[in-house]
Amino acid sequence: MPSPTRAAEEDSVCPNANRAAGKDTVYRKGKMAKKKVLITGAAGRIGKVLNEGLKDRYDIRVLYNRTVLESQFGEEVMVGNITDLKKMEEVVDGCHAVIHMAGNPSMQATFLEVHEANSLGTYCIYEACIRKGVQRVIFASTNHVTGMYEKAGIYTTPDMPIRPDSFYGACKAHGEGLGRYYADVHDLSVICLRIGSFQPVENVKNRKGDRILSTWLSYKDTVQMHWRSIEADEKVKFAIYYGISGNKRAYWDIQNAIDEIGYAPEDNAEDWA
Repeated sequence: MPSPTRAAEEDSVCPNANRAAGKDTVYRKGKMAKKKVLITGAAGRIGKVLNEGLKDRYDIRVLYNRTVLESQFGEEVMVGNITDLKKMEEVVDGCHAVIHMAGNPSMQATFLEVHEANSLGTYCIYEACIRKGVQRVIFASTNHVTGMYEKAGIYTTPDMPIRPDSFYGACKAHGEGLGRYYADVHDLSVICLRIGSFQPVENVKNRKGDRILSTWLSYKDTVQMHWRSIEADEKVKFAIYYGISGNKRAYWDIQNAIDEIGYAPEDNAEDWA
């Protein structure tokens, strides 16, 4: 939540303004204003899609590190390393929610290579958020947190014990664990999305194998899952959802996302089987 001083200066005196205006807006000095949402790792493939797909719903702030892009749609641009806690306090300040995409995505990375960005960096994001009163973090986890179930051919639900298939998956599991801690101890809402195969539809049509028919996450469903996570009821303090489309052949269960945040996937890889 914003600081008491900022809330007093900016929020409407009407306590029901948010509900009257719709959940993706807040009142500032009697006027409707979009919620400010930070996207870390905004230069990545998913970050770019989210920046464009969420721009009409939210006041977007993006964080870059090594690759710095010019503002594409009028979004606020910031630059910094997610392992710099003091900088992250500045970056998250004033945000309603943070979509945390930044990290090392390599399945071949060593423990030390993923530890800094995926463990220390995620800690800095959570810690900065509680220090600056951010209400919710959407954490980009991965299906590789439970990758060994897939290798064994076992249908997987989010409540099953973790079985990472790599140091990358293990560090993302650590990020989920940190999120659980910050939700329980510091009342930060954390939603973890175990992202599947984020690919354009052309890659489904021209696939080299059939795994993607089970694991595909379309661009449209990526955007929807994130805005539904941001707008989820405040009662959702901690949750883990598999981030895939409504694929007929799915072996990761998405029913809890449907039930808890109203996720309604629009795409199904089977349409291009």
